[in-house]
Amino acid sequence: MTRRRADAATAGAGAVVFVHGLWFTGHEAFWLRRHLARELGTRDVNFPYRSVVAPLADSAAALGAFIAGLDAEPVHLVGHSLGGIVILKLFERDPPPRLPPGRVVLLGSPIQGSRAATGLARWALGRKVLGRAIAEGVLAAGPRVWHGTRDLGIIAGRTPGGPGRLVARLEPPNDGVVQVAETELPGARAHLVLDVRHSGMLFSHAVVAQTAAFLRAGKFLATPQPPPSSRRSR
Repeated sequence: MTRRRADAATAGAGAVVFVHGLWFTGHEAFWLRRHLARELGTRDVNFPYRSVVAPLADSAAALGAFIAGLDAEPVHLVGHSLGGIVILKLFERDPPPRLPPGRVVLLGSPIQGSRAATGLARWALGRKVLGRAIAEGVLAAGPRVWHGTRDLGIIAGRTPGGPGRLVARLEPPNDGVVQVAETELPGARAHLVLDVRHSGMLFSHAVVAQTAAFLRAGKFLATPQPPPSSRRSR
């Protein structure tokens, strides 16, 4: 699809809201965001928030207000790493927010806690750089279950080599920062593991294709998966 055709297709169309991870702004995901928008014919919308200093509940509430103010339908949500926790927190609010319909895909989000973050938090400086959202939504997180009304898909990576190994011993499979077991969420519609690193998800054609497929139809494309016996628990 050419740039002119893509712009015409997005006029009055739905939107994909990207929620970035810790220490980032969403600009690092420009490649992923643009490719998703072109694939789906939707608007590319970035939601910036203060990932270190803002309380998790405040960021989730701001996300809800941000979505409600968009003139678009459907509104899909894609969260990378901590961004996925912000999205989950949005739908954990009571009463649930009234938002336009859409689907959700989480990319490498430490839903059930993070061994890497726990390792870094052993030091005072580590706790400071991790910030409030990680402390509240990851380090203090209990077992999570998805009760949202939206279709939720999760993509995890199994290519290690990231900075997580510098602060903790990560069990395989992992993406270098988050263990696959930490990304699992009962109640999610689908969970997919790909050969990508944590940050590499933002530059992966496979991640774009699978995310677009789920946002479009509520299911991932068929792809070979490792046998269950190869997935080790934490």
